[in-house]
Amino acid sequence: MKSDFLIAVTQLMSERGLPQTKVLAAVEDALVSAYKKDVYTDGYDITVRLNPGAGTIDVYVQQVVSEKVEDEKREITLKDALKVNPEAALGDVIIVDAPFQSMGRIAAQTAKQVVLQRLREAERELVLEEYVGRIGEILPGRVERIESPNIVIGLGKTEAILPREEQVSYEKVRIGTTMQFYLVDVATAGRGPEVILSRSHRDLVTRLFEREVPEIQKGIVEIRAVAREPGSRTKVAVFTAQEGVDPVGSCVGLRGFRIQTIVNELQGEKIDVVQWSENTGTFLASALSPAQVLYVDSDPEERLAKVVVPDRQLSLAIGKEGQNARLTARLTGWKIEIKSQSEYEEQLALLEQSTESTESSVKEISESEIEIETIEAETIEEIISDIETSTTVPDESPSIEELVVSPIDSADIASELAELGIEDLDPDTELIKSLEDSEIDSVQEDSEEIISPDDDSIWVLPDNTDQAEPSALRFAEDILPDRGRGDSRGRRGNKKSRRDRSSEPEL
Repeated sequence: MKSDFLIAVTQLMSERGLPQTKVLAAVEDALVSAYKKDVYTDGYDITVRLNPGAGTIDVYVQQVVSEKVEDEKREITLKDALKVNPEAALGDVIIVDAPFQSMGRIAAQTAKQVVLQRLREAERELVLEEYVGRIGEILPGRVERIESPNIVIGLGKTEAILPREEQVSYEKVRIGTTMQFYLVDVATAGRGPEVILSRSHRDLVTRLFEREVPEIQKGIVEIRAVAREPGSRTKVAVFTAQEGVDPVGSCVGLRGFRIQTIVNELQGEKIDVVQWSENTGTFLASALSPAQVLYVDSDPEERLAKVVVPDRQLSLAIGKEGQNARLTARLTGWKIEIKSQSEYEEQLALLEQSTESTESSVKEISESEIEIETIEAETIEEIISDIETSTTVPDESPSIEELVVSPIDSADIASELAELGIEDLDPDTELIKSLEDSEIDSVQEDSEEIISPDDDSIWVLPDNTDQAEPSALRFAEDILPDRGRGDSRGRRGNKKSRRDRSSEPEL
């Protein structure tokens, strides 16, 4: 019995990879469940203890000390309890030997199922304890089987899952192949905890460098950034603060031995190791390798960089389907515009031409504004002179009443200005008012020359009156100009009478 029991426990420990305490606890729980479901032991509060040294199974029953026993399976009298424990008292729980030791066939089958269940639960707990603390590490695994779309990976004690989104489309996975995997997470599922692995995670490259490069393990060389397109190409930016150490050379190794090991693990994925720098231009130039960079213009606010490369290396800088430019943008965290040297020079020339044209147009506009102002001033002066000429008092001066009755109309002046293209003058402006004032002054000056009818000089004959015929009768209207007073109607009547008299024969 002893040897068989120990052999069975040892076998479970080796198969499941569990410690002895967990195996014994699982067997005890299974036996308790089995006894509770047996017909003969139903109703008892049973406790099972295993003794691996002696190879025995001890079964006990827990009973409560009471004065009056109502349930013999769960209660015991104080007299019987004192036989088991002399210090027993009312209300205490006493553990006594079970009146039975064996179980039936059904109870034995139940115990087997419970043991298996408890062992699986113990395995899950062990997996959680072991792998939760190893998230972010690389683990060696063996491809066990392919359950489309997932791949089952054996990790020794347990099995892990390689989901489709964590696989590399370019890799060829064969059953039985041992590979390195990146531990992403330990998820809890219906069947228990699931270990999630990855082959496409960018930190897989970081962990491989840490394993292969001693300078990175010691902290002499740091990996500052990684940009990866799984299965195709990866860019790694490294940095060191220690003088005399080449970070790129440390990662590449002698004759490329170190980096070649990583490339083989990633099944031929290309890896570019560049040196990280605080200077944006220097970092961008090294990140775009193997292309040569001539000039970098960066905008820190927009995080936009314009990179100029030789014409022959434009396609090399962009890469196949833009891969080199994409990886550089991810590695540096900047938006990148790559231009050839000729295109950049053409843009500079166009920019200079546009700047010159803008300056010349501004100069022309300013000159044209000055000319317009000059033309407007000259036009206004011409209008003023025309108005003064048109409003001059003729020889036959009208009366003051007529001039006062017919003042200068500001609307006519505004319409005349509009015909000349000047529409922004207000008829009530000071210009028109000044015109009106000047016209009134001129009218007043002319009105001073009007001869009054009471003046005796109008009746004096001129010196040439002696030459006139003696029979001709002379009038003052014939000698002097028509300057009599009266309204315009009387003046027109006088003009008509003079015409009539001029047509008549002289007496």
